[in-house]
This record gives sequence, structure tokens and C-alpha cells, in this order.
Amino acid sequence: VLKKASNKRQRGQKSSSNVFSMFEQSQIQEFKEAFGCIDQDRDGVIKKQEMKETYAQLGKLNVKDEELEEMLNEGKGPINFTVFLTLFGEKLNGTDPEDTILAAFKLFDPNGTGFVNKDEFKRLLMNQADKFTAEEVDQAFALAPIDPSGNIDYKSLCYIITHGDEKEES
Repeated sequence: VLKKASNKRQRGQKSSSNVFSMFEQSQIQEFKEAFGCIDQDRDGVIKKQEMKETYAQLGKLNVKDEELEEMLNEGKGPINFTVFLTLFGEKLNGTDPEDTILAAFKLFDPNGTGFVNKDEFKRLLMNQADKFTAEEVDQAFALAPIDPSGNIDYKSLCYIITHGDEKEES
């Protein structure tokens, strides 16, 4: 029985060390800070009430208990820091970048046409958030499928971003 327990512990350590190798040290530190913000009683485990309070602090007051329980159940046991990191690793690695990119473009396409205006998009890229330079925008647009009226087919562009440009490969 003792031998089995020590084997399990080794296996557990191995999987957790893989989790830690998935992130850079600075990212792990950020996750630790986030974990610390959620784990309000500092017992090393995130509980439903702590998640509810964290959501409330972020302004989301109507989180259902079922939603919180569903999130907690993803950990298949108590959510300590290693489990927390593992869940984020799975979420981040399991994210389909194409879906993520499409969702971002859809914010600029309220009518759901599948297109965004090149000039308007260039203006946004150069004036919002990370503020692209004109050269960076031109580089980004070099592969973009743009129709004669200056609209970017962002669904095709997302495919090119995530799968590569067919023209480059042939």
C-alpha cells in the first residue's frame, strides 16, 4: 500500500511539473497572484463562495451556483494552485485560435457580413489598444483577402493566419 501511494505521488508530481513547464516563470507568477486574489481565506484551495465573491468584485453579480459548481468540477477535486494552473493550461492549449480570431473580427462586423472595411480597420488598429504602426498594418494586410471595394474577407484571413497561406505552400 505504501509503495502504491508513493508511485501515485510521483506520477502527480510529474504531471504537475509538466504544467509548470507549459508557462514562463512570469506567467506562473501572474497565475499565482490571480489564484491569491480568488483564494480569499488563503487556505490554498478555491471554493465556490470565493469564486462568487471574485465575480462580484468584477461586477458580475448574477452568477448561478450551477455555473460555479460546473467550473469547480472541471478540477475533479479541490482546486489548489497546481490544479488551477492545469485548468488554465488545458483552456489555453485547447483554445482554437481560429474561433478566437473570428470572434474578435465579428466585433467589427455587427451586420455579420463576413467582411470588415480595410480603411476603417486600419484606423482602429492604429488608434486603439496596442496601436499598430502603418508598416505593421501594411504587413498584416499583405496576406489579407481584400475585395475591389476595400473589404477584408476576415473568415479567409483567419484561415490564413491559423493554417498558413496556400499560395506560400505551393
